[in-house]
Amino acid sequence: MAAVPTDSGSLPAAGARFFCTAGRGLEPFLMREVRARLAATQVEYIAGKVFFTTCSDLNMLKKLKSAERLFLLIKKQFPLNVSSVSKGKILSEIQRLINDDPESWLNAISTWKNLLELDAKKDKLFQRAANPPKRKVEENDIISAKKLKTEQSQELQESGECLLEKQTEEETQEQGDFFTEREKSQEAFQNDVVKAADAKNQKDLTFRVSCRCSGAIAKTFTAQEVGRITGIALMKQFGWKADLRNPNLEIFIHLNDIYSVVGIPVFRIPLASRAYIKTAGLRSTIAWALASLAEIQAGAFVLDPMCGLGTILLEAAKEWPDVYYVGADVSDSQLLGAYDNLKAAGLKNKIELLQVSVIDLPLPSESVDIIISDIPFGKKFKLGEDIKSILQEMERVLHVGGAIVLLLSEEHHRRLKDGEQSSIPLNSKDSHTGEPSIKKCLKPGGKTGTSETVSSSLEASSQECLDKTPPFGSLVPVECHKVSLGRTDAFICKYRKLPSLGL
Repeated sequence: MAAVPTDSGSLPAAGARFFCTAGRGLEPFLMREVRARLAATQVEYIAGKVFFTTCSDLNMLKKLKSAERLFLLIKKQFPLNVSSVSKGKILSEIQRLINDDPESWLNAISTWKNLLELDAKKDKLFQRAANPPKRKVEENDIISAKKLKTEQSQELQESGECLLEKQTEEETQEQGDFFTEREKSQEAFQNDVVKAADAKNQKDLTFRVSCRCSGAIAKTFTAQEVGRITGIALMKQFGWKADLRNPNLEIFIHLNDIYSVVGIPVFRIPLASRAYIKTAGLRSTIAWALASLAEIQAGAFVLDPMCGLGTILLEAAKEWPDVYYVGADVSDSQLLGAYDNLKAAGLKNKIELLQVSVIDLPLPSESVDIIISDIPFGKKFKLGEDIKSILQEMERVLHVGGAIVLLLSEEHHRRLKDGEQSSIPLNSKDSHTGEPSIKKCLKPGGKTGTSETVSSSLEASSQECLDKTPPFGSLVPVECHKVSLGRTDAFICKYRKLPSLGL
């Protein structure tokens, strides 16, 4: 999708303008999410980024699950002209990002400060409501209360102190890691609020510039050079002071052959860094995308038969809590890691874990509403004909009308398309990465550790992917998305079970 020539970050009556970075292929998931969660308007995308307008406060913006990072938009425009021009002219074009429209910068800074200050005020009101001031009592009441409290304390010391201490210790151990991470996140955010408040006028601001350059511009200037040029222009234009270590404000600039984007990171910690996940497995944004595609409803029975560290179930249970979740795996180490994750997130009573084989699930036929799974792939895994057995067992336990959402490797997807199920290498960062062979995975007992709608290009890409996804027995493909896992690509495929005799 072509970039819009110019777009400012000022705060219109309809809300502020933001953009999120997203993993390649996750843009349609993020576009859906900002519309549903934030009632966002003017939703559009360019590769790796989704732009939108919303009136939501920071508390709601923090809840985005398919985004990597969130930025307040300052400017978005066509790429800099670097062909057949001198280095001096390119330098001038970079400086024009600031000098041509200083008002958009000032408006964005004002919006950023207002967002932080409003959130800080709401937090104070919440704390006051949670801790109301003690009522005044007369002196005799105070003395009586102290005597009563002393007597009660003496009685409890012998009978209940040990029990209370034990309960407190268990609760602290269970949720300690989770609250530690959450406190770190809150502390970082509060530091940003304090810094914003300290800079009472624009000239008091300290800043640093972070740059990403690719394409033609990267052949002429390094990211450090662009950052230095931008920094000098900001100091001259607004009188701000550079501070590389502890600034009030960070400016993010991304220049490539498709667009030039400038924004302010809203949160220091990326949205994709989940405080409630103790040990990371599958990327949290991918896990959430899988769960969101399943369209989970309250009261459903959701199964991940190759759950690994439980990342998919964690993301699903946090978003859709009133559901019966079951995770299955054959690996002792993976299930232990999954249990630790559930315990740290406070979800051990929400998700049941089973050590069973994916090709021999102890469940009645047509008993499961939704199956979501990241099927492992890689050099250590050669499923061969077992991939057919895996899908057949999933098909057996899924009821008619139910959905299966799978993360499949490129090779896996291609062989299914071609009708070949032999020697399919599979890999997953969240599933069984320590296992030496697929037999240990399949059999328990082994001891191992732009517009308001998605653009035509996105629709065409998704449809092309769907056209290449064949049905499997009574499982009919209904949606398919190619996504990036970093070094490799994969496919998120959704199947619906129709009435059929199956395979």
